[in-house]
Amino acid sequence: MSHREVMEALTGLLLAMFVAMLSSTVVTNALPAIVTDLHGSQTGYTWVVVATLLTMTATTPIWGKLADLFSKKGLVQVALVIFSIGSIVAAFAPNMGVLIGARAIQGLGIGGLTALVQVVIASMVSPRERGRYSGYIGAVFATATVSGPLLGGVIVDSALGWRGCFFMVLPIAALAFVVLQKTLHLPVVRRDDVSIDYLGATLIVGGVSVILVWVSLAGTDFAWVSVPTALMLAGGVALIGAALYVEGRVAREPVIPLHLFKDRTIALATTASVMVGVAMFGSTVYLGQYFQLSRGMSPTEAGLMSIAMVGGLVVSSAITGRRITATGLWKRYLVGGSALLVVGLALLATIDAHTALPVVLGYMAVTGLGLGAAMQNLVLAVQNSVEPRDLGAASSVVVFFRSMGGSIGVSALGAVLAHQVASQLGAPGHSTGDIPDLGALPAPIRALYEGAMGDATGHLFLIAVPFAVLALICVLFIKETPLRTHFGPAETAAPEATAEIEELEGLRAEEATA
Repeated sequence: MSHREVMEALTGLLLAMFVAMLSSTVVTNALPAIVTDLHGSQTGYTWVVVATLLTMTATTPIWGKLADLFSKKGLVQVALVIFSIGSIVAAFAPNMGVLIGARAIQGLGIGGLTALVQVVIASMVSPRERGRYSGYIGAVFATATVSGPLLGGVIVDSALGWRGCFFMVLPIAALAFVVLQKTLHLPVVRRDDVSIDYLGATLIVGGVSVILVWVSLAGTDFAWVSVPTALMLAGGVALIGAALYVEGRVAREPVIPLHLFKDRTIALATTASVMVGVAMFGSTVYLGQYFQLSRGMSPTEAGLMSIAMVGGLVVSSAITGRRITATGLWKRYLVGGSALLVVGLALLATIDAHTALPVVLGYMAVTGLGLGAAMQNLVLAVQNSVEPRDLGAASSVVVFFRSMGGSIGVSALGAVLAHQVASQLGAPGHSTGDIPDLGALPAPIRALYEGAMGDATGHLFLIAVPFAVLALICVLFIKETPLRTHFGPAETAAPEATAEIEELEGLRAEEATA
């Protein structure tokens, strides 16, 4: 495809990705207001985020596998419809239970959009050229991340209230659907031996869900060392073990092909993706809460604060994407990004309720620079290492593990946050992790709550640092393979390239002799 044809097709894909990212970021600064209005707790706050991440995580490999079997354009459009249904239900949610359920439906659609956009782009352009288009993805990601909190804050502070945050994504989703219909034209590869691994998918969803429920409820609803803990841990591990057996021995078309992990690059990149997911989602999702509940900002003001991190993300994503396309080398950017992520999170671990705001914003910018260079290029490294027939599955596996890390991080760190705040306050009404209306609190209690929230947020980033260090270690051991300029596997490209070089050297030798 020519650059113009790719850009036309990319327009609808980027709109779809924009609405998926926007739906996640637009509620960030609305969550304190949502939870207060629906009489929720810190656990409820956490699960409004986790529900989306969980269903997105669980279904991402399925969408990736479906992309290897059916029309990619049709699948993207189905994902947009599912996402829109979830958004409508969320907009009318009367309580926290319905809202969490609606967010889970949204996650089904977001999982499809997140995985399929990567797969479609990979099917249109070679790995070498993909860095060029990764810059556009990074820019869209950054725009959604910047505009989401800002829009969310403005909407919450307006007459629309927090429900407007879910209505606003519907026109964008409809526009993406129409643009895709007009601009995306890919050949549909149909196979007669279609087999979808429903059993494996169900076991994966069940195992991850049980463990996340245990992490978020332990320490509040029951003790960490208790009979419910033992039962949930045993059940979760058993389900995941059964999933591994089914994926490796039973399923004809596994949603997670285990043979992929025999490749060193894929194994290390997916492990790094888990760690990046824990560090990124698990810590940054609570920054909006920090600015509102510890620094006393409005939702709009909290949204403005996010520009620092996303500014760093868009700059590093755009620059590294262009450099990778120009040179074909990518490991140095992965290493540099991972190192910056470690530094940024370590700096954020020092913040509290009294840290100067310019200092906090500087630390966020460093973290954003690291994320922009590391996150997208992990997918690129994997796509460069697989056979074309496994492209969809491999791309979605990386996103799957990153999202799973995010789900675990948000759930675990949300539980830590609730426990930290409750233990520091020790006041009636906060022992269950309730999120109060700061404006209704007496000044002394409000000051105590803001201080506890600030200290607890710094503690979350401290917990995230070791995960970022593990990601850096994984990246250091990845073997760099120059990005190929064709769609075949790297190992089959090498002999052809060697033959061409030998032929050229032979011709030069003949000329020299003549």
